[in-house]
Amino acid sequence: MTSSKTVAVLGAGISGLSAAYRLHRLRPEAVLRVWDQRDRTGGVLTTLHTQGYQIEQSADNFITTVPWGLELCRELGLADELVQTNPAYRRTYVVRKNRLYLLPDGFLMMAPSKMWPLAVTPILSPLGKLRAAMEYVLPKSQSDADETLASFVRRRLGSEIYERLVEPLVSGVYAADMDKLSLMATLPRFREMERQHGSLIRAMRHQMRINKQVKSQASESGARYSMFVTLRQGLSHITDTLAATLPPDAVQLNRRAETLERITDETGKTFWRLTDQHGNAEHFDAVIFALPSYETARLLLPTHRRIGELLGRIEHSGTAIATFAFNRSQMKKKITGMGFVVPKTENSPILAGSFSSMKYEHRAPDGKLLIRIFAGGARAPEMADMPDAKLLPIIKREMRQLLQIEGEPELEVVSHWPRTMPQYHIGHLELIGEVSKLASEIPDLALAGNAFDGVGIPNCSRTGQLAASAIIDKMVAFQ
Repeated sequence: MTSSKTVAVLGAGISGLSAAYRLHRLRPEAVLRVWDQRDRTGGVLTTLHTQGYQIEQSADNFITTVPWGLELCRELGLADELVQTNPAYRRTYVVRKNRLYLLPDGFLMMAPSKMWPLAVTPILSPLGKLRAAMEYVLPKSQSDADETLASFVRRRLGSEIYERLVEPLVSGVYAADMDKLSLMATLPRFREMERQHGSLIRAMRHQMRINKQVKSQASESGARYSMFVTLRQGLSHITDTLAATLPPDAVQLNRRAETLERITDETGKTFWRLTDQHGNAEHFDAVIFALPSYETARLLLPTHRRIGELLGRIEHSGTAIATFAFNRSQMKKKITGMGFVVPKTENSPILAGSFSSMKYEHRAPDGKLLIRIFAGGARAPEMADMPDAKLLPIIKREMRQLLQIEGEPELEVVSHWPRTMPQYHIGHLELIGEVSKLASEIPDLALAGNAFDGVGIPNCSRTGQLAASAIIDKMVAFQ
């Protein structure tokens, strides 16, 4: 790449800013422009500081079982800000008949690592427990075909485990319809566990033995984190820091890409012509898309129809997140966990809840309690952008009954995120595989975002950085 190369990054969320960051770091001579239709950077990552509270309005932490989130924080000099979840509350509740019960100890998303807690939990019936125990001796599937997550869990552990434990846990992550969600696109390690060990229970017990050996052999030096971490100043500090590493004129807010054209000049050189909502056009040698997949589809349909058609097939769900602040004395129920999930079978308007200030103590003043309630998803898509005047009474009524809260909150904040969560339905891996192949053959285009390789902060950041590297490699190769 030479100093004359100009690159547009569409989208200033974590994916787009990560792409811009890597591109500028590796090729500082390139002219970089980051367009976003919002009036701020960060995309859905939004941290609100008000009245002594720190309110995360979308994601409130990120997972550490993949390295990319931690690596990004270290690169940005934010490692000292990383905060682990409060070890005193590392438990999750599950709702059954409008009561909270602790998730059986050792139950990890779709499989038990300990049988006794599962045997004594009041969440399941005796028949449901017996059916789950039979998983140990059930034959493994001989098929290599993908299947829905619901089908897989019912086949291995039974319908009750699926309805009462797995469905609410996974819905809390993907806000999806489990009867459509692809196992291989979301939680493929469980299929691999079945293949290798013939049983999820056997696989979990094997992993527990390995973990004990590793723990006994590990050095005591070096930082160790719980499965989830956040930043003391809030997750917006990641995207703010990414934006601050870029040239002063790189980020251009309130600019929506309306049209994208492929132009060939009189010398035979091709480039992209991007036009914003005001009719202002600019030319670029390359474009990195870090938009929702349906927005990328809209822009690419005129020039790369097949990619646009494929991306346009990806469905999206969304959620509304209502955050409430109370005095701790207002909640009469004793809580020893970080949050709760609600099975679909409960017919509740709530998907899940998080005791945000118990999870991370710095988020509320002493004596105060910050609670986040999630609604919508594939179960009730209309709630994602339901007017607050209608949404709040529904959520508050349900929350009061469930948590035994008295009185009114001293603070209410509602965040609406319609069409922000791509649905990894059956066939998603094949679709994304074809999109990636077609995109790899275009010398001045790269794709990033949560539709490709996971929905969390680490995965989204990685797609952005990989897209930047791809553009650099392509523009060198095709010069």
